[in-house]
Amino acid sequence: MPTSGTGPALPDRKRQPSGDEARGRAMRAAIAVIAEKGTAGLRMSDIAERAGMSTGHILYHFGKKDRLLLEVLAWSQAELWTRFREAADRAASPAEKLELFVRFYLPRRQGDERYALWTQVMLQHHDEAGRRILTDLLDGWDERLEAILREGRDLGHFADVDLPGFTIRAVAMLSGLAEDVMFGRSRWQHTSAHAFALAALERELRPTTGRA
Repeated sequence: MPTSGTGPALPDRKRQPSGDEARGRAMRAAIAVIAEKGTAGLRMSDIAERAGMSTGHILYHFGKKDRLLLEVLAWSQAELWTRFREAADRAASPAEKLELFVRFYLPRRQGDERYALWTQVMLQHHDEAGRRILTDLLDGWDERLEAILREGRDLGHFADVDLPGFTIRAVAMLSGLAEDVMFGRSRWQHTSAHAFALAALERELRPTTGRA
């Protein structure tokens, strides 16, 4: 996110970015502005200023504010899942993939921009189309975790747990921990929420047959 001490760049009227470059720059700027101001105080002009683009250019790409929020969230998640897939493809075992899942799911710190965006969008009222988009995004996390669990179970690395039930419990626990981290609970100042979550999941997933 742009955090330069020299202040936000002014739009260059002679050369406005186009296509994917423009959308990507606007998306990153929107995430930063939403994290700072929330959705109620969000203005297209703030995003334009942060992105170094004109307000008209932002409106051209996104239109209404509520649709912008959903599009930014979907774009943010697609980018995150691409990085997760690349990291998981390099992982040597399902246990490593589980560790990656926990790391990518939890906020990195209090005020994490991506998680703040999730929180802001979830608080909004959405029409049926918007609810479908959010449901698909939420289901995406469940599907990725269940795939890791299935692989680990089939290889004998994990216990033969009820996959849907375990997934629900695991994601609920991670969501609760994420809220704690975002709120800044003192318990996580000296203890890693990531390590706590991973240890809890691994205890339940530890195979009892001695097969690893």
